[in-house]
Amino acid sequence: MTSDASRATDGQQPAVAAGSDEERLAQLGYTQVLARRMSGFSNYAVSFTIISVLSGCLTLYLFGMNTGGPVLITWGWVGVGLMTLFVGLAMAEICSAYPTSAGLYFWAHRLAPERSAAAWAWFTGWFNVLGQVAVTAGIDFGAASFLGAYLNLQFGFEVTPGRTILLFAGILLLHGLLNTFGVRIVAFLNSVSVWWHVLGVALIVGALAFAPDSHQSASFVFGEFVNNTGWGSSVYVVLIGLLMAQYTFTGYDASAHMTEETHDASTAGPKGIVRSIWTSWIAGFVLLLGFTFAIQSYDGALNSPTGAPPAQILLDALGATAGKLLLLVVIGAQLFCGMASVTANSRMIYAFSRDGALPFSRVWHTVSPRTRTPVAAVWLAAAGALVLGLPYLINVTAYAAVTSIAVIGLYIAYVIPTLLRLRKGDAFERGPWHLGRWSTVIGVVAVSWVVVITILFMLPQVSPVTWETFNYAPIAVLAVLGFAGTWWAVSARHWFLR
Repeated sequence: MTSDASRATDGQQPAVAAGSDEERLAQLGYTQVLARRMSGFSNYAVSFTIISVLSGCLTLYLFGMNTGGPVLITWGWVGVGLMTLFVGLAMAEICSAYPTSAGLYFWAHRLAPERSAAAWAWFTGWFNVLGQVAVTAGIDFGAASFLGAYLNLQFGFEVTPGRTILLFAGILLLHGLLNTFGVRIVAFLNSVSVWWHVLGVALIVGALAFAPDSHQSASFVFGEFVNNTGWGSSVYVVLIGLLMAQYTFTGYDASAHMTEETHDASTAGPKGIVRSIWTSWIAGFVLLLGFTFAIQSYDGALNSPTGAPPAQILLDALGATAGKLLLLVVIGAQLFCGMASVTANSRMIYAFSRDGALPFSRVWHTVSPRTRTPVAAVWLAAAGALVLGLPYLINVTAYAAVTSIAVIGLYIAYVIPTLLRLRKGDAFERGPWHLGRWSTVIGVVAVSWVVVITILFMLPQVSPVTWETFNYAPIAVLAVLGFAGTWWAVSARHWFLR
């Protein structure tokens, strides 16, 4: 990959001319409205915070323990991280060419054939909205579960589905308020979050490595297979078990959605995408090894009264006091993650409604004159996340379903521009950050991987399949697709991005 804007190689078009961020945005058809305050590091920090290994890895750790066990937790992370890097590299190249908060759906519009460009953009945008809302739901629901576990340990708080939903709503309220009134605080906290995650992982892994009297063997961590799903096929269990890792590697499109608020956006945005993936890949691997080696009782962790096996692992390995203190470190990271997710989600909603694509768009793309942030979009993001989490009251696998929805929605939106970029071939005008001769190979791998995981994560996760264990991800995806398709056929095809 290269960031040399002046040199054309491999027979491709030269990179687009460099100019000020505002000039480039104007070339893309938009006027600078949002405040451009973010540095390249801050842009990276948003994506790194949303990926949040202390959130995704640990909130789905129970799923991993049941669906493949240690061998899949460890090697699944390695394999999925590699494939995600391919997806992120392909996205980053396109981000450099089109640095706008509209992100994926705008890319699709620019890359698709002229006659069908609006349709490609429309459906890409709707999948992105679905994925963004589901990611916010997954992150803050996971934070609510871990907060409930801490309250149970410290105050005897009984964890029930209803109480978890109340905690979930409270966390969404907090994140909505921060994104409404604490704009500068949010930017500062996103930067703090990077160091919180790095130091938090180091502290937790260090404690789990040296404090316990005993550890699991390497053969257990790298080779033990566990199947508590009810399915008889080990291959099937391994494939659906990849969800734990793949869900964690979501949300890095935030760097694209924040480009209208970032200096030197054509290079800072793509670098933010790629850097957030590979640093999370390393940090997550270290974290998962630390927890899995430190398991004192597998069944005890699985059946923990806290409902959160990582919390039980900390308690068993380190004792009550140290375990609860490190659990607070985890919860803090998850709260940072949810806050950043609401920020990125609201920017996507703002951009999509700016083009009239959401019901009541005039409301959602309003910007506060005081803070220059899309306040209405913030609250729509929070409300949508709450709605997606409510089925937990009647469905015990709801959290895994929400994470499946997040992966499916986001990755379809991630890969459509890459597919269109492959079809465009040498006609694609690269930005200052690009992949050179590797564009095609990386793009083909990225598209192939997303096809596979889209199918996998719509499949049932637990057997027998009942209303209480049903994976409702296909219903959510089809509902959004049906709504968007109907609106497109009836109305939007006449005016969207025309």
